[in-house]
Amino acid sequence: MNKYQSSKAKTDSMTKEPITFDKLPQAVSYLTEQVEKIYQLVETLQPQRLDHQHQLIDIDKASILIQKSKPAIYRLARTGLIPAYKRGKKLYFYEDELLKWIEAGKKQSQPLSYQE
Repeated sequence: MNKYQSSKAKTDSMTKEPITFDKLPQAVSYLTEQVEKIYQLVETLQPQRLDHQHQLIDIDKASILIQKSKPAIYRLARTGLIPAYKRGKKLYFYEDELLKWIEAGKKQSQPLSYQE
């Protein structure tokens, strides 16, 4: 008998019997165990998200990410200065592309000379 079958047998026995006041602690313990198992299954089935994943975002999230207003972002997208994708009337962005765009705009700092 595998884990699933033994768990199912236990589930069947728990659901067929009425829960009395005396069996309440056991029932709560059983339900807590089942919730923990479900939580672990969900965790293993979810794809692991990396921080710098190629994730599609809308203009609201892009506005927060690059700290510019929506009209400014529309203007940058229209002139082709920011990496954007248009589908219908909506603009979409990839988070990692916006971060690279910000990094590419970094100015080189000039070292101070001794004469200054």
